[in-house]
Amino acid sequence: MTERMGHGMAPGDKAGRGETGDWKPVLGIGDPREGASARLDWRERAANAGLSTGPGSVPGTVFDQPEPEELIELTVIVPARNEEDCLGACLESLVSQSEDIFELGKDWDLIVVDDHSTDRTAEIARSFAGVTVIEAEKLEPGQLGREWTGKNNAIWTAARRARGRWLLFTDADTIHEPGGLRHAMHEAERRKVGMLSYSPRQIVKGFAQRALMPLVFCELALAYPPAKVSDPAQRIAAANGQFLLVDREAYRKLGGHASVAGKVLEDVELAVLAKRRRVGLRFRYADDIVSARMYRTTAAMVEGWTKNLKLLFNNALTLAIFRALDFFLLFGLPALAWELWNARLGAHGLEWLGAGWILALLWLRTLFRFYRRVAKSNFPFLDCAISPLGLPLFVVLLYRSWFQHRILKRVSWKGRSYTP
Repeated sequence: MTERMGHGMAPGDKAGRGETGDWKPVLGIGDPREGASARLDWRERAANAGLSTGPGSVPGTVFDQPEPEELIELTVIVPARNEEDCLGACLESLVSQSEDIFELGKDWDLIVVDDHSTDRTAEIARSFAGVTVIEAEKLEPGQLGREWTGKNNAIWTAARRARGRWLLFTDADTIHEPGGLRHAMHEAERRKVGMLSYSPRQIVKGFAQRALMPLVFCELALAYPPAKVSDPAQRIAAANGQFLLVDREAYRKLGGHASVAGKVLEDVELAVLAKRRRVGLRFRYADDIVSARMYRTTAAMVEGWTKNLKLLFNNALTLAIFRALDFFLLFGLPALAWELWNARLGAHGLEWLGAGWILALLWLRTLFRFYRRVAKSNFPFLDCAISPLGLPLFVVLLYRSWFQHRILKRVSWKGRSYTP
């Protein structure tokens, strides 16, 4: 995996020191004059593995500006491109978390990065008091789509000016439950991890979404079991960019989003780096903290999963074949059994009747196995019940994703083209 470091300052740069020559930390670096930190957790594990981090580590490897005089608890960063349909609800759920002991603008801040939207996204963001709205930096010709994705560039624009001890990257289509931000920080500190990611409760509308999404998310649950993802001893890594909370020092250690600048699936790539660099990773389903409506139209859903499925499932083509087989077994076996039951084959009628019952039992076994898988998706019962009808679309999207990634080597999203 290619890593790109940010525009950091080399050790000894004057911007990192005060006028008296005393150490003045750069974003994410602790003051070596401080004693042992109370949060040694993942830093200790990294140090034990021979990786330099924490107090005394080399400064200025990521961020291009001095550390603020005083850090706040949290910086929330919301990248947004043409999100006028959902941004208002997202910001309402975030702003409402401000309270006396956790005041927006004092204890935490909220940055919306307008990624050159052509709709009312920026106007909606500016209508919320306490929300800082900035525009994503413009990239040089040829950089967008090859060296950077739009989302990574937008996030990186804001991350370099973040003032929080924790950084939360969350999508504009999310809805956050009251108290969710503080709960997440406390959970990360309690679990002693540098990165915490929640898989939100997915809000689906329309038949196509309700039938397809349980199929996708059950495969994700099987491919990336949260218990294994959260286990430092396991190599498997995953994260969900809809809710990604990172410790400031851990983010510096990962290289920030500049280290995954051109990656379409930046959340998983950051999780891989978190495992490799031992910053501590926790991943879980969190319907009590956050929900999301990923797609508002079927066309957007098709484009989105075409972009992501091959990256999420390296065996996408094989998976498509097995899910096609599921469809034929689920719908073909009962039809064949019915034909055998109604067959009039003279003296051999009883034998064919018995064969029909064998096929019926095989169908029940297939049905049980299928629904046991789909139940892992955490979707409501009715959505899981109709999911067999979504199998043809799932197969088509798996193949389409494989074809665009492996053959065309190009995918599109929100009017932009990317080379995976």
